[in-house]
Amino acid sequence: MGDMLLIALYAFLGAAGAGLLGDLVLRMLRRRSVAVSLAVVATVAVTAMLAGTLAVAWAMFLSPHDLSVVTTVVAMAAVVSLGTALLLGRRVVLSCRELAVAARDFGEGGVFTAPSLPAPAELAALSRELASTGRRLAESRERERALEASRRELVAWISHDLRTPLAGLRAMSEALEDGVVDDPDRYHRQIRTEVDRLNGMVGDLFELSRIHAGALALSPVRVSVHDLVGDALAGAVPLARAQGVRLVGEPVASVPVDVDGREMTRVLANLLVNAIRHTPADGTVAVAAEHRDDSVVLSVTDGCGGIPEDELPRVFDTGWRGSEARTPPAGAGLGLAIVRGIVEAHEGGRADVRNVAGGCCFEVTLPAARS
Repeated sequence: MGDMLLIALYAFLGAAGAGLLGDLVLRMLRRRSVAVSLAVVATVAVTAMLAGTLAVAWAMFLSPHDLSVVTTVVAMAAVVSLGTALLLGRRVVLSCRELAVAARDFGEGGVFTAPSLPAPAELAALSRELASTGRRLAESRERERALEASRRELVAWISHDLRTPLAGLRAMSEALEDGVVDDPDRYHRQIRTEVDRLNGMVGDLFELSRIHAGALALSPVRVSVHDLVGDALAGAVPLARAQGVRLVGEPVASVPVDVDGREMTRVLANLLVNAIRHTPADGTVAVAAEHRDDSVVLSVTDGCGGIPEDELPRVFDTGWRGSEARTPPAGAGLGLAIVRGIVEAHEGGRADVRNVAGGCCFEVTLPAARS
């Protein structure tokens, strides 16, 4: 028993010495490539085995012939083991190099292509993470391009919509100044109308800027959906009458919701104005509210004839106006963008649109108030 402990001690000391030396070498070369690190690890493992075996052989005071045989056998085994380890480690090195090339191409072109060679689990996991990051970056770039396009459209529309009333205001003011107007009161009324129109556009821009900056401060209170819909319908009656559009409000239950009443009234007003303007005379705009599970869905259905399916995802984008047939004579395409911004500012709020028979249905989903 004592001899076995002595043999184990000698083997441990020999292997430990080789291991400590290998650790020192690995620390010195830690900034080198993975290939160098794998070579050092393989060499340390084989050297530790060789050192432990030779330490035991020398401690046993073998004959020169037996010591030579043991040394030769162990040395050959060490060479073969080291060569095999380096050969197998080459696959890991190739996987690392392919992943490095793919990552470099990812940085240059923005598209990550996973290496074709099978890789160890850690490298495969890293490759999947890079692929996932690449997809998220591609989606982010697409959103950025769409946002930039909508911004350019918004600037173009705003420039056009501002230029027209400003030119009219200038012409009317010059006519009044030159005294060539037969009915000054009519010109004053027209000037006031155009100023109110400009003021509304500036107000929409200010509201949208607050939404995009995250500075929209909400003051949620418990209100009844019945009251919200009733107030919105009452405010839209004059415009509907002027456009020859019928307003239909289905009986709405007094379901409570926790929302900012003023902002949500603006949401419904924007939806109703949008629906009335896009519905032909003798058409119908219907307002409804439905209690679904833990949510309340407010819907406004118009008779616009529908929106092309490829344009539906852009309906709530800033500055979107759609086809020329749906472009109102006024407005800068901000109303629906404001709707989405206000609704999503409420926790759990969502704004959607879908085509229905003869028109579109805009839906606002809000969580029902908890008891």
